[in-house]
Amino acid sequence: MLTRTQISLERELHRKAKRRAEELGISLAELTRRALAREVEPQQTPSADLSAIFALGGSGGSDISRNKEAYLAQASRSEYRRKTGRDPGG
Repeated sequence: MLTRTQISLERELHRKAKRRAEELGISLAELTRRALAREVEPQQTPSADLSAIFALGGSGGSDISRNKEAYLAQASRSEYRRKTGRDPGG
């Protein structure tokens, strides 16, 4: 169940938020809910740090070189989902 609330925003922040909501194809209310949820709810999954993949050295048996494309794609999808709240391509 949603609870109706009212907030005041500076004009420029409101303009930027509306533009971002349009880019994402969502309402300003949904953008606000997502931003608040990220702020007050614990992070469900750790942030994907692509540099961690490249920082791996010779680990003696690692399959990183054989599967690097899959690992990069997974990290990229995770980061997109974290930032937008949506699955890539959907």
